[in-house]
Amino acid sequence: MRLEGKSAIITGGGSGFGAGIAAKFVAEGARVMIADLNSEAASAVANDLGAQACKADVSQDADVAAMVATTRDAFGQIDILINNAGTTHLPAPVEDIGEDDFDRVFAVNCKSVYLTAKHVVPHFKAHGSGTVLNVASTAGVSPRPNLSWYNASKGWMITATKSMAVELAPLGIRVNAINPVAGETPLLKSFMGEDTPDVRAKFLSTIPLGRFSTPEDMGNAACYLCSDEASMVTGVCMEVDGGRCI
Repeated sequence: MRLEGKSAIITGGGSGFGAGIAAKFVAEGARVMIADLNSEAASAVANDLGAQACKADVSQDADVAAMVATTRDAFGQIDILINNAGTTHLPAPVEDIGEDDFDRVFAVNCKSVYLTAKHVVPHFKAHGSGTVLNVASTAGVSPRPNLSWYNASKGWMITATKSMAVELAPLGIRVNAINPVAGETPLLKSFMGEDTPDVRAKFLSTIPLGRFSTPEDMGNAACYLCSDEASMVTGVCMEVDGGRCI
């Protein structure tokens, strides 16, 4: 019960890493709001876990404001913000990525962090405490070819994490990130371009521990960084990647 008494928002919580984080947080005693563009997926996960759900497009200011208001109405407070929602473009040379794909990647992966900060940080400041966890990626540390704009968006997220941490630390607010390697999530096929045994084997050969990240891996790392056990930890971008970035 390391998160007992705490309330959390998890964006993109309807599947993949977000759902794994939600499961761990509920098991550890947190009250959880699962926010997702796919309201049916969010509701399904919430019903399974005993959490709550809301629909939100985290690239839209009005949706983020409503998400925060809904969470405060449900729980009375917000202690933890998990910026997990993310997207990518299909692998392609830098010059071949369409402008719409570029804009979508930066809206979901970057603008969302700005918008959630805009609406949640004032609440944290008023309470003199709070924890933000950004789900970045090993792509922002050790980029893969043909995913350049996705890589760049996650590099942005890592820098934003450190900058927010320095700025908000004197106010009692911690900001960290986790950097997963690709895992069994809806984005896996997009990262690889195609999902075949040969492509999987080639991808896995770059991960020393020899497997993909799992939602459970992310939940365990997120739980530590958002718990009081990590009260002296801020500005850390923890690689949960089986040694991929060594």
